[in-house]
Amino acid sequence: MFRAPSSRMKLHMILHSLTTGIYQLPTRALRGVSLFRRSCAHPVKKALFALAAVTLFLPGCARLPGGIEPQAQLLDPNTLDAGSAVRNEAETGSPWPTATWWKAYGDPQLDLLVEQATTDNPSLRLAQARIARARSLAGGAKSVLWPRINSSVVLSREKYLGQTYWDNDALFDFVYNLDLWGKNRSALEAALGKVKVAEAEARLVKLNLETAVVRTYIALSLQYTARDIARTTLQQRRDILAITQAREVAGLATEFERSQAETPVPAARAELESITEAILLLHNQLSTLTGRGPGYGEAIVRPSPILDVPIQLPSTLPADLLGRRPDVAAQRWRVESAGKSIKTAKAAFYPNINLTAYIGWSALGFAQFMSAGTLAHGFGPAITLPIFEGGRLRSELGVATADYDEAVESYNATLLEALQSVSDALVTLRSLDKQRSEADKANALAKRAYDIAMRGYRAGLTNYLDVLNAQNQTLVEALRKAKVEARRLDAHALLMQALGGGADSNSSHAGFATGAADPGTQTSDTIVLAKRP
Repeated sequence: MFRAPSSRMKLHMILHSLTTGIYQLPTRALRGVSLFRRSCAHPVKKALFALAAVTLFLPGCARLPGGIEPQAQLLDPNTLDAGSAVRNEAETGSPWPTATWWKAYGDPQLDLLVEQATTDNPSLRLAQARIARARSLAGGAKSVLWPRINSSVVLSREKYLGQTYWDNDALFDFVYNLDLWGKNRSALEAALGKVKVAEAEARLVKLNLETAVVRTYIALSLQYTARDIARTTLQQRRDILAITQAREVAGLATEFERSQAETPVPAARAELESITEAILLLHNQLSTLTGRGPGYGEAIVRPSPILDVPIQLPSTLPADLLGRRPDVAAQRWRVESAGKSIKTAKAAFYPNINLTAYIGWSALGFAQFMSAGTLAHGFGPAITLPIFEGGRLRSELGVATADYDEAVESYNATLLEALQSVSDALVTLRSLDKQRSEADKANALAKRAYDIAMRGYRAGLTNYLDVLNAQNQTLVEALRKAKVEARRLDAHALLMQALGGGADSNSSHAGFATGAADPGTQTSDTIVLAKRP
């Protein structure tokens, strides 16, 4: 079985090549560039190659500084206790919610608003621009792995010791970095990790837009219901005032009672105006979310969302759940990228070897320029030895290590917050189910009391004030019931957001697989819980 050579084996191969004279070190430097002007006129003695090899081996393979190692530890989501709220729901083994989870509310207008928001909102286009930037940076990091070929033509008219002459050069340069220690490959992998971060953040922006539109729409629906109740309440206050004024004229009520009946009327008008203001502001908010001006919101009609579908929660929790969340995926890719940056910083302590070559023409004057006699060419290795950097390399390694620790702790915090958000949403939903049951009972009792008061008024057993008071209680309970229903819809939206927006067979979600693979083994669909670099 073929086995890729290790870094030490690569070093021995280069040393052997140097000592046997395969690589010839040119002796004449090319003016103004780092390549060589001409090939060696005579073979270089083996002793010179041996000296170069020893020079390469000693400082280039110096030990890395001690005491600079990552301290943070990645949390394994499978070791976290999801809590009874999550476990109880997960026991049902429901399928993942669909990617278009908001269609469960059964409102075509809401579907249109979400579609427009995820198409025209500037925040999403900004996220796409960040992806394009990250991909371009990754392309730059990849280019270092390939040979570089440049050309230059210099025609210089010079005067020296009273004589004027032309010094002309036309050269093609070739440089190839051997990347023996994987510095450039690690830099590329770090850049590709940042592309994954940008893609996950774009999915997060899309999910947040979807959730914002749904939650704003639900709030708008509640305000319309509250406005209906406020209008009825205002009319009720006016009716009570009219009855009290008539009773005062008949001598059956006092001025104090009339004053008491007058006080709630302005307050009811103010409450109605406040609700109208909230409705208009929510229209504007929806317009902005869809990437349009405030005038677009004026065409939005009264929402009518419903939610009859049961709560869906998969049984593969918490690992699979958290792996589908774009914010967790973004943090995990950030950890992978930071790990590759540490490898890049470590590789900087070793010598850098480039294969260099050139070919071209160099001559004084134009008579012989670009003729066979002025042809110049050469090749050989260019070796950079980090002998003394004043602590720069150590500092860069320390920064890369600190960045890794920071990324790990950010990932751990996001992981815990993600699991908490799922548990919170489930706790709220279960509580609201009970509250809705009690609100239904209270609303039914209030309606029953109103019916009794109305029958008594028609039979002449009670006055109309008792009817209005009973009606007031029905309005209070109706508003309470509407708020519970709206909160339940809102909690469902938060649960969908906590689940990462649902699953789609055509979408690419970052899952988690536990294991001990090194950073860099992940695919586009899987994040591997890797060892520390």
